[in-house]
Amino acid sequence: MNKTKILISIIVLAILIQFIPYGKNHTNPAIISTPKWDSPRTKKLFANACADCHSFETKWPLYSKIAPISWLVYSDVQEGRDHFNVSAWGVQKRNKGDEAASEVKEGDMPMFMYPWMHKKARLSAQQRADLVAGLKATFGDK
Repeated sequence: MNKTKILISIIVLAILIQFIPYGKNHTNPAIISTPKWDSPRTKKLFANACADCHSFETKWPLYSKIAPISWLVYSDVQEGRDHFNVSAWGVQKRNKGDEAASEVKEGDMPMFMYPWMHKKARLSAQQRADLVAGLKATFGDK
């Protein structure tokens, strides 16, 4: 198979996968309940670095509409909401608020690739420390 046929095959495949419906639902459910934040600063830092995956206030950027990236983004948002969701606070049984501070402190959250695409999620050392302290004050700590 020559290079032209391979390139055409890749282009056709890239177009065809756009019709797979997975990852296309970008509606945000209504907010059910929210936690009582310890401060407006914690709420803002959380909104910038965490809310796209851990709330019903997800901002769906253009790249989240293009497969196969859309599949990964959708999966990450669903998993994030299932694990810890501030828009269903006190209602969703699996909320792990007491783990939030340690996840941020240890660098496990936000996910390593998220800040590359979201400038507001790039936290300075001071912002990270403030977010960790605010998460501990809001949700507790394990």
